[in-house]
Amino acid sequence: MSAQMPYAIRFLKSALVAAGLGAFSFGTQAQGTVTLTGKVTSRASDTVAISVRENPLDPKEQITYARLNDKGEFQMAIKLDGPARADLVHGDDVTDLFLEPGDAMDIRFKGTDLATSIKYKGRGAEANTYLSEVDEQFVENDGFQVLPENIMLYEPAFLSFLDYRRKQEKKFLGNAIEDNHFSEAFKRYAQAEIDYTYANDRLTFQDLREQVVATEGRLKMSPTYYDFLNDKSLINSEAAMKSETYQEFLLNYVHYSAVSAGKQRNHPDFYQVCYDIAKTQLNGAVRPIIMGRILQESFRFGHVKQSAAMLADFQTIDTQNRYFPVLQQDFETHKAFAIGAPAPDFELTSATGETVRLQDFRGKLVYINFWRTTSGLCLRDLPYAAELAKKFEGKNIVFVNIAIDDNEGAWKQLVVGKKLPGVQVHVNGGLRSPIARAYALEDVPAYFLLAEDGTFLNTKPKRLSSHAAVDEIKESFGKASTYTSLMPSEAIAK
Repeated sequence: MSAQMPYAIRFLKSALVAAGLGAFSFGTQAQGTVTLTGKVTSRASDTVAISVRENPLDPKEQITYARLNDKGEFQMAIKLDGPARADLVHGDDVTDLFLEPGDAMDIRFKGTDLATSIKYKGRGAEANTYLSEVDEQFVENDGFQVLPENIMLYEPAFLSFLDYRRKQEKKFLGNAIEDNHFSEAFKRYAQAEIDYTYANDRLTFQDLREQVVATEGRLKMSPTYYDFLNDKSLINSEAAMKSETYQEFLLNYVHYSAVSAGKQRNHPDFYQVCYDIAKTQLNGAVRPIIMGRILQESFRFGHVKQSAAMLADFQTIDTQNRYFPVLQQDFETHKAFAIGAPAPDFELTSATGETVRLQDFRGKLVYINFWRTTSGLCLRDLPYAAELAKKFEGKNIVFVNIAIDDNEGAWKQLVVGKKLPGVQVHVNGGLRSPIARAYALEDVPAYFLLAEDGTFLNTKPKRLSSHAAVDEIKESFGKASTYTSLMPSEAIAK
């Protein structure tokens, strides 16, 4: 992640590395070579690696490894098509790099303390030293981040915080430009990170605050709060293309625009509306990237027929066929697990020894909650689950709670002792169990809302503790016919 990335996104950095996601290269400039040498003391592993994600829509990345010799020294050469954001990885630790063809850097650090000990020399060193200093000055300083404290502010104070942070960041960059010989590409990148961190944090404040501050309702913003989005140069900026924060902002901007047009994420045509907004309002190299990211969201959270139609349209947009093959493969991977697709059936045993099958609930809405007794987040949701079950008592909905604990005894003791409401069932094997794989679980808690016909209605419904969960469930009754997992040709065949 970039050094200027907001806290909520920066927090995901380690998860991205674990998932194999690196940064990505930009532009189509002539290919060049980056030469890196260095030394690691107090090593945490026997290698260092540079990860560069060549295609922003493809999670696979170009990884170059170098083995440390007996003295902890390494050297490597990397081919790049123009300037690139990259990750330097050693053991379980990672730090940001900005690389350009022709760079020749010496990098030294302690393996047990990569981020604060890293030092650069040579061509490219000044830019990367700046990134390290920005990380220490702003990113690691909670006073300059939205989370955890500044999210509690109200609109006037929050805007004052954003303005002050941006002023300090610009001052820091201005001084660095005076003292260093940054390339024009890096100057544009560093400025864009400042501009779009501000824009993204301002744009997402209302939604993020509603999610985080559970003791208050959604803030009502002043009539002019979102006027900054009227700046067309903010939306379409070729100079900002190298900034992931810019692309994240554009995706959030498209979502905001769709909601402003009266569409919610659970509406059947939400992603179609988002796709059309990106298609008509964006231009330049970023346009197919954002359209592609919307398609990827639709593959996971939309329904198959609309996703297929948008993908066919995208093929006519991606004339160089750079992104379409990746998206087509992604579509094939997810189409069986999209809105309107049949949810995998299961046969599990309840806390009272009864056999429970998903098909038993045909004709009812089914809210599935995957959880385990050792998860603090899951345990925190228990009283909300009870409250939600009570609120919908007697309605055409069933709450199925599937525990993936290895310790079945502890689960049964908690369920029986607390008299937990809803259908309580257990499965052995945790995330390796067949049902966990069938529902593509990566962690718990995980939630699914199924329509009365047993198909996926929402693969990311509001959490049990969300104020909006009640309204979302109320709006879901009778929506089964709105969605279909059938392709047009399959529907005809039926």
